[in-house]
Amino acid sequence: MENKSEMIKLRIEKDKKKTWKRICLKKQISLTRLIIDSVEDRLLENERRQVLTFIEKQDNVFAKIENNINQVARITNSQKFISEKELRYFSEKLTEIEKLKKEQNMLFTKIYSMLAK
Repeated sequence: MENKSEMIKLRIEKDKKKTWKRICLKKQISLTRLIIDSVEDRLLENERRQVLTFIEKQDNVFAKIENNINQVARITNSQKFISEKELRYFSEKLTEIEKLKKEQNMLFTKIYSMLAK
């Protein structure tokens, strides 16, 4: 961790400070963090937490989808048959999932680069 020995004093209106404090309270961050992240054009800490929560939820959604795919495969293997219509539908859904996963990965790459700032 960096040694933070320097101090900057700001003069602002009392109402402005109250507004900033409310923002900090709402976002659960310090006033210092709000100012530094804003000046350096970084994601605020609460936004960072929201993004990570979103990523975790997305991962859970795809885990459920993968589980459903495995269930279909088990049923098909046990019956040794799947109709052409069902196979076509299943293939379409797999293609759709593959497309969504690629889009998600591109978004995650962008998000991670933003988080790294």
